[in-house]
Amino acid sequence: MKKFNIAVIFGGCSSEYKVSLESACSVIRNLNKEKYRPVLIGISKEGEWFYFTGDVARIQNDTWIGKDCVPAALSPERKEGGLLVFRERGVERLPIDVAFPVLHGKNGEDGTIQGLIALAGIPLAGCGVLASALCMDKDRAHALAAAAGVCVPKARVFGARNGIGVHEYEKEMRKFANETGYPLFVKPVKAGSSFGVTKVAKPDNLKEAVELAFLYDDQIILEENIDGFEVGCAVLGNEELTVGEVDEIELSGGFFDFTEKYTLKTSAIHVPARISDEKKAEIQETAKVIYRALGCAGFARVDMFLTPEGKIVFNEVNTIPGFTEHSRYPGMMKAAGYSFEEILEKIIELALEPFQDL
Repeated sequence: MKKFNIAVIFGGCSSEYKVSLESACSVIRNLNKEKYRPVLIGISKEGEWFYFTGDVARIQNDTWIGKDCVPAALSPERKEGGLLVFRERGVERLPIDVAFPVLHGKNGEDGTIQGLIALAGIPLAGCGVLASALCMDKDRAHALAAAAGVCVPKARVFGARNGIGVHEYEKEMRKFANETGYPLFVKPVKAGSSFGVTKVAKPDNLKEAVELAFLYDDQIILEENIDGFEVGCAVLGNEELTVGEVDEIELSGGFFDFTEKYTLKTSAIHVPARISDEKKAEIQETAKVIYRALGCAGFARVDMFLTPEGKIVFNEVNTIPGFTEHSRYPGMMKAAGYSFEEILEKIIELALEPFQDL
């Protein structure tokens, strides 16, 4: 039986570099080795590409660069492309059957790496260029979800291009904040894992939160606080969609920031969510509407809020959600009866699906 070469791409020029390493290790370890041959492509924080053939544990502890690394690049040439490995004796070409980027945040989840993969004509595991870019952009994602009939938070975007700084926008920001009320959220428009996100409790803290958000993007969004709690839904599929169990984030205070997402120091994730079957079904259907409205394919995690009145409000879509053994996406799918290995196999099948009739 032919083994498919699966390019697992990890690392990257992103503030979520280390999260990517953890997720990639879980993906590599759970691939069915009888069907798939992992081709490991690591990207350093500085943007150097390497073909890595060493122990997977070195990826997890971030000692993978150096030994067992050879400079490499993904060729955009379709006829004889694949992975170009630059050895001392010459260039070696490794064929790639499916590219599986496990890159979180900027330069991995925003359509950039997906564009390169599309140019190369390689089947892509996960969302394509447009869906990835749209989902990364909180403002445009909300606009499309709202057009599809989904409730979204009140929000306003501010930019910082051509040297325009915080003080030029300060009056308008404070006006919006006063109209919306405190607390409110200040976020980079395009960033993941809650980097640069602040829950602002009072006007005195607004400027500091804005300055922090601008460190991560040249556009920021001020967004109303939604009372209630966050729920998530794992979605899998291209045309026909499978959804996992709905999960619920229980917070003791604050919001689900980077620390809480990866340590759960003061929070807990409940799978399944502690809600009625009717509300669960409504959340799952809403997740499908959002997934389709944004043009998602392969897999994604749709995050929403559930208010005390039972209203569902869209938060965001993660097109490459965390993929560790303890991450939310595999946890929701596991609760629905799918093993980690089965999830990966289905994602790879979905990547190959558009190429089957070519």
